Amino acid sequence: MNPTSPTTSAFPAVAAHGHVTFLGAGPGDPGLLTLRAVEALAAADVLIAEPEVLEVVRTHARTGVDTPQLTIADEVSAAAGVPVIRDAANLVMEAARSGRRVVRAVTGDPGLDGNAAEEMLVCATEGIPFEVVPGIPTAVGVPAYAGVPLRDKHGDDNGVRFVDAKSASARCWSEAGTSDGTLVVSATLETVSSAAAELVSAGRKPDTPLTVTVAGTTTRQRTWSATLGTIAQVFKQGKVLPSPEGARPVIAVVGEHSAAARREDLAWFESKPLFGWRVLVPRTKEQAASLSDQLRSYGAVPHEVPTIAVEPPRTPQQMERAVKGLVTGRYEWIAFTSVNAVKAVREKFEEYGLDARAFAGIKVAAVGEQTAASLVEFGVKPDLVPSGEQSAAGLLEDWPPYDPVFDPIDRVFLPRADIATETLVAGLIELGWEVDDVTAYRTVRASPPPADTREAIKGGGFDAVMFTSSSTVRNLVGIAGKPHNVTVIACIGPATAKTAEEHGLRVDVLSPEPSVSKLAEALAEYGAARREAAKEAGETVFRPSERRPGARRRRTT
Repeated sequence: MNPTSPTTSAFPAVAAHGHVTFLGAGPGDPGLLTLRAVEALAAADVLIAEPEVLEVVRTHARTGVDTPQLTIADEVSAAAGVPVIRDAANLVMEAARSGRRVVRAVTGDPGLDGNAAEEMLVCATEGIPFEVVPGIPTAVGVPAYAGVPLRDKHGDDNGVRFVDAKSASARCWSEAGTSDGTLVVSATLETVSSAAAELVSAGRKPDTPLTVTVAGTTTRQRTWSATLGTIAQVFKQGKVLPSPEGARPVIAVVGEHSAAARREDLAWFESKPLFGWRVLVPRTKEQAASLSDQLRSYGAVPHEVPTIAVEPPRTPQQMERAVKGLVTGRYEWIAFTSVNAVKAVREKFEEYGLDARAFAGIKVAAVGEQTAASLVEFGVKPDLVPSGEQSAAGLLEDWPPYDPVFDPIDRVFLPRADIATETLVAGLIELGWEVDDVTAYRTVRASPPPADTREAIKGGGFDAVMFTSSSTVRNLVGIAGKPHNVTVIACIGPATAKTAEEHGLRVDVLSPEPSVSKLAEALAEYGAARREAAKEAGETVFRPSERRPGARRRRTT
């Protein structure tokens, strides 16, 4: 489903009085949104959410959706320096009365949000139709990501109790203290120690297992294991400092049956090989999409920085003649060595009103999984993809020599970049083929990234950089500077590694095959080995960026 296209079948036309969807955005991981939530977001005219929730849901909203801000930073109230907080209920009503479809997104589940409940009552009073799309409650989702099941087969009849430390009464603490059941406490990093002390005072044993998780379900997640009696000391020894942004929400799980004591074995999320690593991907967002998804599956936070910009050829006549020759039967083969080459030919086709049917009777070759995938998306299935190395040399190994008996035409159309090497052309000629080597696009150095990105590259703010070609090395150093020496350098092949070393970089990871997917796998294996070595040595597992001079360690920021 395209998230930018409203799902009209699921959401009927809105009447003059509008419609409101109260939507649970879950505890923080965008991947935990339900299918129904994605449909509602795609159909919204107005999206109202706090900043942290907005970042989770915005990508699924359609282009042009109105997103009024709840916090207006450039306006302050009578208390100097305090941002103006706009009333969400008024914003919801104002948008709904104008006949628009409104999505009101909240953290976790709307049924557990008191403000959302009040806003639902206002809708009901004014006769504005609304619906509720449940989300995963924070108090349930965070322990799951922390590797802390709330019950096991030994759990007793006391069940699981949920407590909000901010509003808990003395009676609530007393009842929680006398119970042996699992307790899930919503608190802040600054108040969780006092909540633990309240439970001990109310009767809970000081040696009761406890886990505390901050930024749960995100790649900033961190979990501490302790007991009610030791959590304050654990924070002190770990130099866990208050956040400069203010109180940080945490979920604490207390109880013998919460599996807190076995969290080390169950912490599936934080034990991912690249958990929390900021990985620089020097490719455009379109090129990096599948690579970034793969990195996220390893727990990393990819940051895409284009180092190359693609522009049309200075003289388009050569490309125009070749495309016309493709249609008139001039070629036996067409060979694509990059996604950009596919894009360039496709754009010319669209300019002339052609589609994939123009490839009928022509054999198509492709180098690389992504190139082949872009052809399939265009409606063309490649006839030849290298069986081994995904490169020009690999393609030549499988390319058949020209045979005048079986090949009525002896010419190959090769659309490619202006800076491409001559390996493929020379090899095809040696096999007896005539080659029209056509410049389909030009590659130029991209503009420098924002100042904060440049500073992070040079200052060691990234944990790893993935270089997928020699040009990405040269261009990144040219537009942003040389990566810090604590940054892990991963290269797709020997040629790229040599270029990196020529620029004074230490190559830590070399892909076993010239494939971006294999490069990501190799980086994950490197991260896993690093993590295992630290654990065997009894050391804390640090990300590479946390090893640089001046880096803040053991600090939740």
